[in-house]
Amino acid sequence: MSKGDPKDQIEQILGTPEVDCGIDAVGFEARGHGKDAATEAPATVLNSLMDITRAGGSLGIPGLYVTGDPGAADEAAQQGSLSMRFGLGFAKSHVFVTGQCPVMKYNRGLMHAILNDKVTIAKNVNATPIALDDAPQGYADFDSGVAKKFVLDPHGMISD
Repeated sequence: MSKGDPKDQIEQILGTPEVDCGIDAVGFEARGHGKDAATEAPATVLNSLMDITRAGGSLGIPGLYVTGDPGAADEAAQQGSLSMRFGLGFAKSHVFVTGQCPVMKYNRGLMHAILNDKVTIAKNVNATPIALDDAPQGYADFDSGVAKKFVLDPHGMISD
């Protein structure tokens, strides 16, 4: 895994410290980077994307943002207000595209890939079946940031 500033990492790969476009697929539950900075930082991905995206570039933001988050780290974030560097995005003439992914554009192709065993969605998203009795622990694990998607299987019908 590369370490250091994202611009430096990108420059090592591309030869330039910026990209044409970027996607925030994290959302409001983002955390800071580094040993001592792994606390909740809801706008960190957006700010990083604006920093590394070239002038005139686009930012796709399907990551979930909410109008309110009662469990957020600070009062502003609890109201859905983030410390986003919008002025930077404005100065660089970025295009911001927000909302849910346009799944209907690729839904049919994805369906055929699944039906023809070309992709295994459950494996790709690390789906983990759990019993209904294990649901409270599954929610706690999910809230802690574990890299799993939990599927409730109250009758034990899903094979691992």
